[in-house]
Amino acid sequence: MIAAPTSFRLVAATGIHRGDRPYQQDQVGMLPHPRAAGCVMAVVADGMGGKSGGRKAADQVVLTARQVFDRYVPAQDEGATILSQLLHEAHLMIKLTAIAFEEEPHSTLAAFIVNPDLSADVLHAGDSRIYHFRGPDMQFRTMDHSFVQRLVNEGQITEEEANVHPQSNLLTGCLGTQQDPPVSVHRIRDLAVGDSLLACSDGLWHYLTPRELGAIVSALAPREASEMLIGKARQRARGMGDNLSLALVRFDPIQ
Repeated sequence: MIAAPTSFRLVAATGIHRGDRPYQQDQVGMLPHPRAAGCVMAVVADGMGGKSGGRKAADQVVLTARQVFDRYVPAQDEGATILSQLLHEAHLMIKLTAIAFEEEPHSTLAAFIVNPDLSADVLHAGDSRIYHFRGPDMQFRTMDHSFVQRLVNEGQITEEEANVHPQSNLLTGCLGTQQDPPVSVHRIRDLAVGDSLLACSDGLWHYLTPRELGAIVSALAPREASEMLIGKARQRARGMGDNLSLALVRFDPIQ
């Protein structure tokens, strides 16, 4: 539990599983602010680039998140600015890692900051997602930087068809590539009791609809919800599952 300065509490959990891959390249972090009650950063990174390259990239994202968040002063700084710094600093460090180790490490990024004023700032790059639920109902989700999302946006395929498209893993933006990653930020201004924020990699969301995600995160405590989400994704993967990770924060009433 993370202390909050109002009539509710923040309850948080993370989850991670190797899936059916031979090694783990996802990383996840839940970072309470060292000085500001009710302020937390969640980060999910899905690394790519071979056994060691992808893990190095994801590790670098979480390490950079800790360093950047430690500098954050909620009363003075903009959360979106801090998240953009995380994006660019991690992108640079991953590229430097590639030079040093002659690898091609890349990573997605899905990160959000919950602020003491009941707002949240959201940023993502790649196909790791962030969802905002009010009770079981989805209020917002990030749009993937991927080839199939572009096809969906253009009306060429449906969301259901995107999930089974043979090029569903082709990204149009992420960290560590020669091109700078996209900067996609969003602000949520009216967080309330019963709201949940979920960041997760494609190894999780690929197997669950927004309706299913919302029902689970609203009905169960975050720890139990995390376990159920991972369990359902593993069951539906049928032995073919990717690494999967999630970070979940829910706003519960004080009993």
